[in-house]
Amino acid sequence: MKEIGFDNEKYLQMQSQHILERIAQFNNKLYLEMGGKLFDDFHASRVLPGFQPDSKMKMLLQLADHLEIVIVINATDIEKSKVRGDIGITYDADVLRLIDAFHGIGLYVSGVVIAQYSGQSVADAFHKKLVNLGMKVYLHYPIEGYPANIEHIVSDDGFGKNDYIETTRPLVVVTAPGPGSGKLATCLSQLYHEYKRGVKAGYAKFETFPIWNLPLKHPVNLAYEAATADLNDVNMIDPFHLEAYGKTAINYNRDVEAFPILNATFEKITGVSPYKSPTDMGVNMAGNCIINDEVCCEASKQEIIRRYYHTLCDFRLGKVEDTAVYKEELLMSQAGVTVADRPVVKAALDRAEDTGMPAAAIQLHTGEVITGKTTSLLGASAAVLLNSLKQLAGIDHEMPLISPIIIEPIQTLKTKHLGNNNPRLHTDEILIALSICAATNPMAQKALQQLSKLSGCEAHSSVILSQVDESVFRKLGVNLTCEPTYQTKKLYHK
Repeated sequence: MKEIGFDNEKYLQMQSQHILERIAQFNNKLYLEMGGKLFDDFHASRVLPGFQPDSKMKMLLQLADHLEIVIVINATDIEKSKVRGDIGITYDADVLRLIDAFHGIGLYVSGVVIAQYSGQSVADAFHKKLVNLGMKVYLHYPIEGYPANIEHIVSDDGFGKNDYIETTRPLVVVTAPGPGSGKLATCLSQLYHEYKRGVKAGYAKFETFPIWNLPLKHPVNLAYEAATADLNDVNMIDPFHLEAYGKTAINYNRDVEAFPILNATFEKITGVSPYKSPTDMGVNMAGNCIINDEVCCEASKQEIIRRYYHTLCDFRLGKVEDTAVYKEELLMSQAGVTVADRPVVKAALDRAEDTGMPAAAIQLHTGEVITGKTTSLLGASAAVLLNSLKQLAGIDHEMPLISPIIIEPIQTLKTKHLGNNNPRLHTDEILIALSICAATNPMAQKALQQLSKLSGCEAHSSVILSQVDESVFRKLGVNLTCEPTYQTKKLYHK
């Protein structure tokens, strides 16, 4: 079992209480901008061992009677079919997924905002779809001079043109499928409309990272920079907080750069700003719930290495610029780590060199590193998955779990009927084959029962894996990295 570095129960209690206090500060009406992932926050659970991926949801459930949720999507993101990199679906599809997820746990979604709307036909189609599904939809428009021309922005021709979002509860959580969707502008627009209606509402921000009360170069904060290397976010000491209170607090460049304008906007809307620094706006209590700093530091260093490999592969795929790679290298240097600190890397590369074919490795929670090679029947990722399940089940590695009479028909289906050139089984196919064999083979059933033990394990492949294999590892909770190399020299890769 992995060591715990974070007290999740303490976090849920502290975080809920702090938000309630902030609501009370603003006469029982608070717009809370929530950054990061509300569901499945695996980054936080990786760098803060003990943090549960659904912690934010559990915290919101404690406030369920007080809150409603507004989801914001940028019309340009709909137009460009922007995709969430972590789960591989478009932002508009993710809005629907989020609504279902919130409703599924009993949270109230009061509406969807389509921001930066300027007549895009795809936005119109999405608007119609949402309305047909019974959702309230609000349109917010581009504002000339945003965010600098405060006189124009805070006027009937600025925020005043936006639809007013009808809300009824003290806490309005404003979230989105991803960054740049327009959450802050939506909150400010609502403040403008509320004040015009005589409601003195407030604003706060819930962003887990960077953690404001950890040092600037703490590995947890460096891991956040590594996770956002493509966005060019930079952690920095909050100069406004230092000047106002004489205390060091950590924020990031976008909030620090935007604060003077944001502060002036508050003053224009409310008459006086409630905050002296961007850190003041935050409500994050995560830093107060770290119970073993050493464990969190080590976990964060491993995350930095993983992010380095992800960025290398994204660069190879043409998804990011080389500047993102250089930034990851700098962060690794600052954290004092190299790829040699990730044991599965050397194991996978050594096995690939020995066999002359792609190979993969998985490090189990016991510390054991299991490898898999490419064969005529299995791809390396499928082989290492099967080998790991055997190891966890205490099954001899020479014992076959899947009969060739099961594998061969699958290969025939792939090559003769589905147009695949590669007959080797992928990870999803090997798991299906194992499931079939488990019906009659007790050893196969025993191996299959070990799948949950792979969650949180580390894996590395000597080549870039297919989307199918990546998806299976992700669903199993395995932390996968790959060398930025294709298995073949073809120009087109699925």
